[in-house]
Amino acid sequence: MAEKRHFLTLMDLSSAELRDLIDRATELKALRYAGTEPQSLSGKLLAMIFTKASTRTRVSFEAGITQLGGSALFLSGQDTQLGRGEPIEDAARVISSMVDAVMIRTYAHSDVERFATHSTVPVINGLTDDFHPCQILADLQTFFELRGDISGRKVCWLGDGNNVCHSWMNAARLLDFELVISCPEGYEPDNTLLAACGPKARIERAPEQAVQDAHLLVTDVWASMGQEAEQQARATSLGPYQLNRQLLDQAASGALYMHCLPAYRDEEITADLMDSPDTVIWQEAENRLHAQKALMEFLLHQ
Repeated sequence: MAEKRHFLTLMDLSSAELRDLIDRATELKALRYAGTEPQSLSGKLLAMIFTKASTRTRVSFEAGITQLGGSALFLSGQDTQLGRGEPIEDAARVISSMVDAVMIRTYAHSDVERFATHSTVPVINGLTDDFHPCQILADLQTFFELRGDISGRKVCWLGDGNNVCHSWMNAARLLDFELVISCPEGYEPDNTLLAACGPKARIERAPEQAVQDAHLLVTDVWASMGQEAEQQARATSLGPYQLNRQLLDQAASGALYMHCLPAYRDEEITADLMDSPDTVIWQEAENRLHAQKALMEFLLHQ
């Protein structure tokens, strides 16, 4: 059997593997609609560890492995010894000895890395403060379904250079597209990661310039979990970066726009875009299910 694989960032995949995952996710989606889903994860058990609240991550992983014949076990930080200070290394050794894979949604990225180091089964990053790679799998699947290959295209990120932005930066490195990050001073993404992207990612302060000729506009909440106390200050700084119809009209013809949800309507994105007949946000959200099913297959069939 091949050595186990983890999925902590997109960079744990090769470009070819990422494209194969997107193709498989689209295939699994079609099989789901046809009522002919494979039972490819029959008998497999996924442990899901949450220290951050979740809607889409929990539902998509739990539903996904169930639909493929497996099952999921929900573990909250409050309900386990991790919440009482058990070392991550000890928990990793024990939990991984009883399940086939572990998904973790937490704060510090280093916690997921420590868990993976001591796990005997694949570990999936369901979100950390630094990266959200599962979300980008769904986003990429949505773009490929509607517009074809993203290679050579232009993507514009609007707002805080956060964990989702970081994962988009990794995607640009792997799939060879241009990422323009439009953010105010003090909200830039990680400098080391930006440098690693080379010419694939750059910062453009003026949103009106950043969106020019973009094929996809992406945004996220202005205050992520744990930043609620900064909400007002962030709203003031990030207000000019709101995703709205005026900015969308300056992008390329037929440009898509995405939001990973939950969204605060008329803050980072206007309500009219959320409810527009041509929005792809709900398709993007559903694709978390299909992309993660493909990911679990990939990791558990190594």
